[in-house]
Amino acid sequence: MSQVEHLDTLILGSGQGGKRLAWHLGHSGQRVAVVERQWVGGSCPAVACLPSKNEIWSARIAYLTRHAAGFGTITGPLAIDMSKVRDRKIDMIEREVALHLKAYAASGAELIMGSGRFIGPKTMEVQLNDGGTRTLSADQVVVNVGTHAAIPDVPGLRDAQPLTHIGALELDYAPAHLVVLGGGYIGIEMAQAYRRFGSRVTVIEHNERLMSREDADVSDEVLRILNAEGIDVILSAETVKVAGRSGTGVSIVLRTASGEQVIEGSDILVSAGRVPNTAGIGLEAAGIELDERGYIRVNERLQAATPGVWAIGEAAGSPHFTHVSVDDFRIVRDNMAGGNRTTSDRLIPYTMFSDPPLAHVGLSESEAHRKNIAIRVAKVPMTNVLRTFATDETQGFMKAIIGADDDRILGFTMIGAEAGEVMTTVQTAMLAGMPYQTLRDAVISHLTYAEGLGAVLSNVPALPAK
Repeated sequence: MSQVEHLDTLILGSGQGGKRLAWHLGHSGQRVAVVERQWVGGSCPAVACLPSKNEIWSARIAYLTRHAAGFGTITGPLAIDMSKVRDRKIDMIEREVALHLKAYAASGAELIMGSGRFIGPKTMEVQLNDGGTRTLSADQVVVNVGTHAAIPDVPGLRDAQPLTHIGALELDYAPAHLVVLGGGYIGIEMAQAYRRFGSRVTVIEHNERLMSREDADVSDEVLRILNAEGIDVILSAETVKVAGRSGTGVSIVLRTASGEQVIEGSDILVSAGRVPNTAGIGLEAAGIELDERGYIRVNERLQAATPGVWAIGEAAGSPHFTHVSVDDFRIVRDNMAGGNRTTSDRLIPYTMFSDPPLAHVGLSESEAHRKNIAIRVAKVPMTNVLRTFATDETQGFMKAIIGADDDRILGFTMIGAEAGEVMTTVQTAMLAGMPYQTLRDAVISHLTYAEGLGAVLSNVPALPAK
């Protein structure tokens, strides 16, 4: 074993929360090191959030160009250069890497590229990517190792070398027929993007509807949008076996209510959940406990059972969103400084970057029913929002969840253009504790999508007479 180097704080993984903590502690004068196996800024800028939205935007440009004639712009024959699509994404990633390296240098935090494994309490051995080994220990340790795509235990699936979201963003061609296993958020984003790049696309979902955590009207609207773009969706389908190899030809045998059927495709993309990256990194040697799903066991302060050990992001069981990892950083930062910040009171929004996007914050209608929370529901189609008269972006709806016994906004869902931006307005009102009437009667700029909030909140049923 190499000589042990002692640090103030050692962070395994350079994801959103971990790198921000490293930069903060480095600027504060601590000796900090981040051990990262592969991606300088973590998965978000390298293979996940930014790259996927980059390619989704390229796909939107292709879609708008195909439909330009309806707006008075006449184009010639359309061709998609997937190499250019990929190169645009790579250029963005390279800019992100440069920004990250600059931030590390400015903070004084050290970035160590290598594979880390705990060999004892708060002690780690790092196999450096360029050769050699370092042994590090620290007063405080933070685990920020994220998750990876799950590959279901279906006969032949692993042998087919399926794409995950990482591989799908590296293709320099549009598959002739892309088969997507999983009708969740990532699967839907990728399915729509590749359909717009020119692929035939089939989505296979084992549940009876897409995005089964969402309200039924949300699932139905997203299904309608996908079908309208020519995407085939097979619901309530069990994948029995897979043959062939992604990229050269695959055959997927399904069991459905109507009997067995076979789907032939050129490529297969798996989008069937996530698995924490907690195996094989020596957590047991460090005394770090896992829960029954393999996530690091932490309390509401994001502290592990071992004193001086913290966890951030998806591996800590936090909701799988980059913005949550950023908030995890704030919680750990403040608690390391003696604060008492917790995860218990967070209002967590999310956006699926389909077109139109889906955005949600707070309580859903179905969740309220499961929890026996009395609510009032207000809903309007996007055709009731005047902005859509100018843009023709009429798909989707806005839905507000209001307390049955008071006027608090408990939740909001929107499928429609700029849904994430509009949802953030409602989130702000919820954080401020505003009654819905305050937002309903606000003077909102015309002609915007947010103006539709006045329409939906005007539809809130009145409180029952006492």
